[in-house]
Amino acid sequence: MTTKPMTARALNRATLERQLLLRRAPMGATDAVAHLVGLQAQEVRPPYVALAARLDGFTPAALSGALEQRAVARLVTLRSTIHLHTAEDCLTLRPLVQPARERELNMFRKGLTGVDLDRLRALTRASVEARPRTPKELRELLLKEWPGADPQSLSTAARCALPLVQATPRGLWRRSGGVRLTTAEHWLGRTAPGTASAADATVLRYLGAFGPASVKDFQQWAGLTRTKEVFERLRPRLVTCRDEHGAELFDLPDAPRPDADVPAPPRLLGQFDNLLLSHADRTRVVRESDRGRAWQGNVAHATFLVDGMLAGLWSLQEDRPDGSLLTLEPFGTLGRTEREELVAEAERTAAVLEAPGPVSVDFGAVRK
Repeated sequence: MTTKPMTARALNRATLERQLLLRRAPMGATDAVAHLVGLQAQEVRPPYVALAARLDGFTPAALSGALEQRAVARLVTLRSTIHLHTAEDCLTLRPLVQPARERELNMFRKGLTGVDLDRLRALTRASVEARPRTPKELRELLLKEWPGADPQSLSTAARCALPLVQATPRGLWRRSGGVRLTTAEHWLGRTAPGTASAADATVLRYLGAFGPASVKDFQQWAGLTRTKEVFERLRPRLVTCRDEHGAELFDLPDAPRPDADVPAPPRLLGQFDNLLLSHADRTRVVRESDRGRAWQGNVAHATFLVDGMLAGLWSLQEDRPDGSLLTLEPFGTLGRTEREELVAEAERTAAVLEAPGPVSVDFGAVRK
């Protein structure tokens, strides 16, 4: 790549292209989850919204069916949050981030006085592989063994010690149930492969979905530290440039880097969309003036993009007697063409998400 600094707008277009947000891709749901290296899935609906924004011809049944067939599953991986991954990634990414889960466990040591972690791991595995257990059932089992331990610490220890997936019907479209846990190996019917080259492969896949990016960007996405040596090992296979602030960015030589003036159509994203969480420096998609506006405490809002940048919030009410109402709340004044395109995208999103009709789209007040 050129030594000339890569502008934030050029980074924006490159990232949108790889995130399948410049044009919808004719790709299946499972293939898209693999390409994106997983989808944030703290709640049930966001993965469906994410793919509705990215895929041509997507239907919720496609992703729901992949969950039922165990081609994809939900578990704690990146940044200690629930993600939806392909079966293969469940078994490779979780071991890769296990050191971070061990560090997280250390934060709860005071509540685990006298707890034998090997014994906890064995008890948990035996219980959840006999049948999927609710978090309450698992906590009660562990409290019988260690009645003096802190209940929350025991739950965290089980989640950190083992790769626990959320068994269906959790996550199914309009049929989701409560959380019931079992091990990834048991649910998927296979064991985890070796992870000797997992870090290298994951960095390359991250750049393919989120690049160009810095070492800090990757660490923010993965929730890992000390990964500079991986980038240095891969350096001969990568190209580099600098952003406007002088940070070194790595990229795949043949990855798409569209012209900065390529149009970016509006898109409606779900809560905690990968696009907004996967870089240490998010100015490529979030203006400094809008920083933090997609969250309120620990609650995330559904957002929308205009010209490739975070531009407002949206919500969908489906329980109205006269149909559904999708409300758009922009962060600033939008032009007439922008509003028209955004309404058309909102109508399309509501249709893909099977909102009960008729569907009305309305603009709320500009959010200050």
